[in-house]
Amino acid sequence: MHEMSLAEGVLQLAEDTARREKAQRIKLIVLEIGRLSSVEPEALSFCFEAVARGSMAQGAGLEIIDVPGAGWCMLCAETVPMQERYDACPSCGHPLEVTSGTEMRVREVEIE
Repeated sequence: MHEMSLAEGVLQLAEDTARREKAQRIKLIVLEIGRLSSVEPEALSFCFEAVARGSMAQGAGLEIIDVPGAGWCMLCAETVPMQERYDACPSCGHPLEVTSGTEMRVREVEIE
């Protein structure tokens, strides 16, 4: 389950931020996760709760913002929504080049 290592990385980033700012506690972490990223948000939430025990982030909220997938069709010269990584253009059937939806980033860390 790669969500465990992702949760550990998110915790490390948040703790580094909190220490740099001389905070005592992490209250909230906001993540952006793309639909095409192969990250299961529910599994990540579960793993984060486990790795946060005993840390500055114990009890912190984890807000996940869903980032829709999009792809570029070279033949139609259009950007279209994507649900799956290997979707084809709905107009012409040509394979799409993914332009968004694969990202996972920490957007915000709320500390006190």
